[in-house]
Formats: sequence, structure tokens, C-alpha cells
Amino acid sequence: MILEVAILNIKQGLSKEFEKSFARAVQIISQAKGYGSHELKKCIERENQYILLVNWETLENHEVDFRQSPHYQEWKKLLHHFYEPFPEVLHYY
Repeated sequence: MILEVAILNIKQGLSKEFEKSFARAVQIISQAKGYGSHELKKCIERENQYILLVNWETLENHEVDFRQSPHYQEWKKLLHHFYEPFPEVLHYY
């Protein structure tokens, strides 16, 4: 199992809208090959910051199967415009 970790900094004033869009985006990622589970947690000290943790069966499931799929284009459309700056995504085992 591989853990994807991303710190998401959301543009000022858009946290509620981001959370609504993320709820829709969950429908997309949860259908991806190799998806296990996820957690999205809001930071206590930083109002516009979240951590996203996603469990994947393999690194390839995230980097290839999901990111090179049409579903990822939908994910991007729903979420990427909220990020400032764009997050670094790291993987752990």
C-alpha cells in the first residue's frame, strides 16, 4: 500500500467552495483503479490549509492509472483552480 500525501493551500475565502467541490471529486477518485481510501483534514492553525491522504495499492495506480485517465481531467477541473500554490505530492510506503 502506498500513501499519497499533499498539503493543500486554498485561495483565501474559497475553503467552503473547495469542500463542496471536493465532496463531488470523491465520487471520481473512489472509482479509480487501486484506490483504497482517503482522508481530507482541515488545519487548525492555518485557516485555508488541508492535508489530503490517499491510500493506493501501487504508485502506478496513482501516477499512471489515475493521473493519465479521463477521470483525472474531471478531478482537475473540480479542484485545481483552488490551489495557491499548486501542492507538492509525495508518496510513502
